[in-house]
Amino acid sequence: MTSTFKGVNPMTEPAHDGPALPDSPAELIALGEAVAAKLNEVSFASLAGDDLLAAAEADERTRSRREAATTSLMIEINDQYAFHTRGFQNIQKYMTTGLRVGPPEANARMKLMFATGEFLGIGGQRLPARLEATAHALREGAINRAHVRTIADVIDKIPAAIDADTVTAAEEHLAATARTLSPDGVRTVGERLLGHLDPDGDLTDDRDRKRTRGFTVAPQDARLMSKLRGSLTPAVRAKLDVVLTAWAAPGMNNPEDEAPLFGAVDQDDIDADALAAAVERDTRSTAQRNHDALAAMLDFVLGHGALGRPDRIPAELVVTVTDQELAAEAGVAHTATGARVPVKDLVEVAAHATPHLAVFKAHTSEILYLGRGKRLASKAQRLALFARDRGCSGPECDVPFARTEAHHVQRWEDGGATDIINLGAACGKHNRAEGKRPGKWETGIVRDGPHAGRIGWRPSGSTRPWQVNPLHHVGQEPEFLPHGPPRGSGSAVEALLATLLDAA
Repeated sequence: MTSTFKGVNPMTEPAHDGPALPDSPAELIALGEAVAAKLNEVSFASLAGDDLLAAAEADERTRSRREAATTSLMIEINDQYAFHTRGFQNIQKYMTTGLRVGPPEANARMKLMFATGEFLGIGGQRLPARLEATAHALREGAINRAHVRTIADVIDKIPAAIDADTVTAAEEHLAATARTLSPDGVRTVGERLLGHLDPDGDLTDDRDRKRTRGFTVAPQDARLMSKLRGSLTPAVRAKLDVVLTAWAAPGMNNPEDEAPLFGAVDQDDIDADALAAAVERDTRSTAQRNHDALAAMLDFVLGHGALGRPDRIPAELVVTVTDQELAAEAGVAHTATGARVPVKDLVEVAAHATPHLAVFKAHTSEILYLGRGKRLASKAQRLALFARDRGCSGPECDVPFARTEAHHVQRWEDGGATDIINLGAACGKHNRAEGKRPGKWETGIVRDGPHAGRIGWRPSGSTRPWQVNPLHHVGQEPEFLPHGPPRGSGSAVEALLATLLDAA
């Protein structure tokens, strides 16, 4: 068998022989799509041994080259604002929803763009890539996206005090290394390089610490648990240590105790015998004590009005739940910040929540219909919007309600009233995306069907069906709601209602 790959080093040397190709990007993409479709119709059983491995290596090189080409394509779409014709406000949202790649993949592509893309300068000229040698290796197919990410991570860790020429030399060295090593190997080389550039850590300064600080709460998993990850500055670490020393000490803030010893109280004022007994029965791990201390801190903040103006939704803990779920003591309640809370835990949450019900007009004297008297929605209207929309109503937008605005379906300047039937929850980006120009969206109330009463979106001037956002209502379809009579004695329901009445 004669190999079509013979004589080519598949990892470093591209194949130059082949048919003449068009210069048009559109024609090249169409040709590539046809090649990919044909590859899925043929069997690789016709290859064997070295030919099979050479094909795999050439395929990997092609993947990397396509990554580089895709970056150039996305940059051009961004420069021309072409995503406006699909109703998107930025290139990342177009990739996430328009191309349907999802947030993680869109974020990865954005990082690749910023690391290896050639963007337009103020004068209209193309600027070199931030990681120029790395970008060149990617275009050659000699490295892949994981190599780029690893190199970018290493470069970001170089202290700001290191001069630009040294940083450039380090990037070129890493790019050259990546041509022969895996991303893990490049990471090892990068760690040694960082140690060489700043062996004693003396060059790391406050600029580096501020640049790399962060604290992230991961999305809730299937058990509704959330993982934390972060990098704390020395000052924040010192403050946290002081708090945890007192609040996470054995015996303190133990939820298993009938009357937990509260961390905000000076431990010198706690009865010594009571503290000793609490310590004796405390079987929690250090991690669990830290968690319970954090819970006590949050209770303390919420209980002392430390979230700002009390007339704003983000300043309060507000929960919505269906009457079916409440009666059955099953299901999941939703908070205005997007968190999900099991109904059985609602009593604990309600102790720190403002007791507003979903049906407001029948239970309060607050006006839900303001007509033309006021442009901004009232707090009562915002709470009603939360009960209905739960978050941004824009297509596939996962922004929680606490970060949304009250959007006028019929625009205020066009005579739209500030009435609950003319309002919908929209994040800042989607609120600004509504309009009559190309690239904008129009909104309307869905009049019939299972989504009647919800806010619908579609590109301005189009006749496409209205799109509603299902992300904040997953599990609320009739087949997922609890059925049958309330379970048990109903004590959870009674306790919740008692909590609400006491708070009122």
